[in-house]
Amino acid sequence: MSGGEPLRIGNASGFYGDRFDALREMLTGGPLDVLTGDYLAELTMLILGRDRLKNPARGYATTFLRQLEEGLGLAAGRGVRLVTNAGGLNPAGLADAVRELADRVGVPVRVAHVEGDDLLAWGSPLLERSREPGGGRCEGVLTANAYLGGGGIAACLRAGADVVVTGRVTDAALVSGAAQAHFGWRPEDFDPLAGAVVAGHVLECGAQATGGNYSFFGAHDVRRPGFPLAEISADGSCVITKHPGTGGAVTTGTVTAQLLYETSGARYAGPDVTARLDTARLTQDGPDRVRIDGVRGEAPPPSLKAGLTRIGGWRNEVTFVLTGLDVEAKAELVRAQMDAAFDAAGRRPAEVRWTLARTDRADADVQEEASALLRLVVRDADPDAVGRVVSGAAVELALASYPGFHVTAPPAKGAPYGVFEAVAVDPAQVAHRAVLPDGSRVAVAPPRTTWEPARLPDPPLPAPLPDGPTRRAPLGRVAGARSGDKGGDANVGVWAVSDDAWRWLAHTLTADLLRRLLPETADLAVTRHVLPNLRALNFTVEGLLGEGVAAQARFDPQAKGLGEWLRSRHLDIPEALL
Repeated sequence: MSGGEPLRIGNASGFYGDRFDALREMLTGGPLDVLTGDYLAELTMLILGRDRLKNPARGYATTFLRQLEEGLGLAAGRGVRLVTNAGGLNPAGLADAVRELADRVGVPVRVAHVEGDDLLAWGSPLLERSREPGGGRCEGVLTANAYLGGGGIAACLRAGADVVVTGRVTDAALVSGAAQAHFGWRPEDFDPLAGAVVAGHVLECGAQATGGNYSFFGAHDVRRPGFPLAEISADGSCVITKHPGTGGAVTTGTVTAQLLYETSGARYAGPDVTARLDTARLTQDGPDRVRIDGVRGEAPPPSLKAGLTRIGGWRNEVTFVLTGLDVEAKAELVRAQMDAAFDAAGRRPAEVRWTLARTDRADADVQEEASALLRLVVRDADPDAVGRVVSGAAVELALASYPGFHVTAPPAKGAPYGVFEAVAVDPAQVAHRAVLPDGSRVAVAPPRTTWEPARLPDPPLPAPLPDGPTRRAPLGRVAGARSGDKGGDANVGVWAVSDDAWRWLAHTLTADLLRRLLPETADLAVTRHVLPNLRALNFTVEGLLGEGVAAQARFDPQAKGLGEWLRSRHLDIPEALL
């Protein structure tokens, strides 16, 4: 691959379970050179790990294979190459399954895959050390995978692969690896690589870049947003767009929201390059077209991120419905009765957490609006401690507790929960390899130049707005937000809707104010990052999600709604902005 024309890369999946017909839509909706599919997330690795325990031949996203029943012929007929991380824990197995499918449907394609991310498969020194006395951090690990860069993908494409299957690579690597192969970038071409990584980050979550999950969703028809694509140029700049006639919208706002998603500060570190998000410039380049340029790149960090998942223990959950008057007293009665039942059984779970959500309102016309939810979550290493001890005690209260007693679902036995942990590994100890269409294996060397990224000092803030009258109003009147999870931490990106709103937001929304607006974060470390080019602030809240999404530590375990909660909070906003 080479040439000066932009490379058109689309995405047809943002997670395992995304819209099934998106692959067909992207292949038939307009011209493409490469189509990617992102199927992996922290929780997905745990799910695939449990699948692999049941059947060692699995461990990959079977949805992709079903999509290829029709999609493989469409892609081959249009000359579109497919790059996907659907290989999960078994990229070689999925690559073989694609070859079998190709033979069955009569579509000859060259299939390659990338391996080496699975630390359990080849005995990483990290895991060996964990088995030493005192090194039990990785005890009971179900999956352990390094986040690889795009080098293996690039090698497969350069060797003529039509379909490239990977395991755990960074989400953006699906795009940056394809661009690296097309334009012939060297490992030290940090600026164009960084631009492609930014493009990949925008595409990776599918319709989130085209109006899905967007704070100002009322401004566009987002009932069925199309999937995004990037027109990437040789210098790494790109235009984010979508196929003509598809739903949703591509605006500087929708792209800003996705750029802030699950990132933190100005430096976005990856295995191939550290992209400087503070240098990115966004420009509306026409209807449903946003140009991203100016992205600078720096050397990647000396270590690779690896994600470990394990079964953390057993949990159970019961949600009691409290209706009408005396909600607090009813909640106190249930707590006392359940505590007494635990004491009588002599099997109190190691962790008992109660949460009362006051979803009720006075004098309600609908019974559901008159009801509050009291949620009990228990955890323990012993399944018996969260099983019958909990569900039986809850059932036995059905005729012996507060008036109007009922629960949202019948109490059940306990279920296992997972834990995600991120650790650093030496790239030299990761066997990153491209397995080419002819079966030969090519080692992908780690970066020759690395640098440990440090936090940049905050840039100068814009001039504050002049004093004037204010009005109590929701933050969301003048700012959008997008939030998500990174292990046990939460990220909240907030961007202003205008230059004047940015002048106010930058001086007003401090880390301390965020803690006050979101009381759940009051005792947690909150870091604020300032991104003037995006008129945005990005906050990291450490430990809000406990041990990660699979642990189900809170009502919103992935912090998906955290940004919208923040936007709903009222504060004094200048009337000139309202």
